[in-house]
Amino acid sequence: MAEQQKENWPIFRSLQGGGASWRVDLLAGLTLAAVAAPEQMATARLGGFAPHLGFYVFIAGTLAFALLGANRYLSSGADSTITPIFAASLAALAPVGGADYVTLSALLALMVGLLLAGAGLFRAGWVANLFSIPVLTGFLGGIAVHIVLAQTPPFFGLPAETGGTLHRMATLAANLPAAQPLAVLTGLACLAAIFLAERLGPRLPGPLIALIGATFASIFFDLGAKGLSTIGPFAVTAPRLAAPMVDPDDFVKVLGLSAIIAVVVMVQSAATSRSFPGLPGEPPDIDRDFLGLGTGSLLSGLFGGFPVNASPPRTAIVAESGGETQIAGLAAAAAIALVAAFGEPFLSHTPEAALAAILFFIAGRIFRLGAMRDIAVRSRPEFLLMVATLFAVVLVPVQTGVALAIILSLIHGTWTATQTDLHVFARLPGKTIWWPESQDFDGEKLAGVKVVGFQAPLSFLNADRFQRQLVEAAEQGGVKLLVLEASAIDAVDYTAAQALLAAIRICRHHDVDVAVARLQSLRAQAAFASFDVEQELGASRLFHSVDEATRRLAPGAAIVPASHGAAPTAEGRA
Repeated sequence: MAEQQKENWPIFRSLQGGGASWRVDLLAGLTLAAVAAPEQMATARLGGFAPHLGFYVFIAGTLAFALLGANRYLSSGADSTITPIFAASLAALAPVGGADYVTLSALLALMVGLLLAGAGLFRAGWVANLFSIPVLTGFLGGIAVHIVLAQTPPFFGLPAETGGTLHRMATLAANLPAAQPLAVLTGLACLAAIFLAERLGPRLPGPLIALIGATFASIFFDLGAKGLSTIGPFAVTAPRLAAPMVDPDDFVKVLGLSAIIAVVVMVQSAATSRSFPGLPGEPPDIDRDFLGLGTGSLLSGLFGGFPVNASPPRTAIVAESGGETQIAGLAAAAAIALVAAFGEPFLSHTPEAALAAILFFIAGRIFRLGAMRDIAVRSRPEFLLMVATLFAVVLVPVQTGVALAIILSLIHGTWTATQTDLHVFARLPGKTIWWPESQDFDGEKLAGVKVVGFQAPLSFLNADRFQRQLVEAAEQGGVKLLVLEASAIDAVDYTAAQALLAAIRICRHHDVDVAVARLQSLRAQAAFASFDVEQELGASRLFHSVDEATRRLAPGAAIVPASHGAAPTAEGRA
């Protein structure tokens, strides 16, 4: 019955089946709200919006995800990963904070929502794999740098900077002597409070404590009158459902940006869903989560908001607080709705330096220094790829940097696929098992027989390399039978099939017989039939095992030694 419900995609599935009491979910929701409230305000300010708009975006994202999403923990709302990307792009089209800017952001949310919902409906979860972990780490590091650059002026009480990254850095360095001590002191105090709360207990809402403390201090000591920049009064208008009034040209302006934002949301939300999969034995449903997030962006756009995204830190808070369903998210949305309705008289006194400190803290979490160190130790080429991605995101316009990050990730995947080599196989002494030859065991071979394996899908990316190495193996002196161990070949495309056909004909021209063993993949078997590889080989040259092929085609072949070393256990190698 559960499987049937899953296929029918019922609403509110993320509210069903939790083992915890609803009271525990409510408590987890209040904890989430304590962290989300200052974060949503800060993220809205980062994007150039009124603080309360961050609350509405959080409420829209949470309601929609609870309705249509699958993950029980995932927290949806305004997110500091995507906000610098679209804010920088929209700023080039309209004055930040103006009516046109807000209209374009709402249109962007609608377009991102349509792309995400479409990806969910058409099962396009594979798009989330466009970023490798090193590229994703470098991308997030670059976004963290952008957040720090954007928030350094309010942290030091300086005017906001515009222009490219290097220009902003140079201007900031020149203006630092004019920093306001009161703003710096406030920012440092907030950072200290956040880090102290985190050390005392991960469930303590450090950002909320810092924000409330700084706001009370601002009111009690009248810091605004002493030169400390505060948010100031802002009009809190009730959200109304309405499509943004835009010109046809506006769609063209934000089309490319919406695709980039949608891809980033897919990557981050998929990583979040896989990190917090739900109940034991419940696999993540990435496509369903895309549908929930897409609907959240659609609802946010209709309320005049901006795109939503999954938040890994907030999702972790729900899980660590004991929540097991989206009741926690709904409770947080209700709490934040109360803050939006009644909090303006208090929040208007919040120092901008306090919000900057909260975003510094978020940037520190995004900048995954531990992962960077691990990549550097384990894979120097991928570390260089990560560094290149980070600098690309930092030094060029953000949307261009994101596109470059995707391109670098695809180049990395392409390069990896092209680097697969043929491996020579040897037989375990006294066994029928053939294993890639190495110094780890004393293998044996058969005179006149060469067994090779290609441990990757065959495609246009590696077809030429595969053909060349297969022919070279056949041309080595004394080879009369070449057996391709194909257990790892799970797909064959047209280009690779033509390369294999050419290699078979060249081998036969050199009087070398060719056989294929252990072609287990049904996709590869279908490709062999469709591309005439099976016909070229002949049914008598396809075998279920290497041992069967050698017994049938090279009976009585003499055994010769292969390599030397310690023999592995047969069970481990089988």
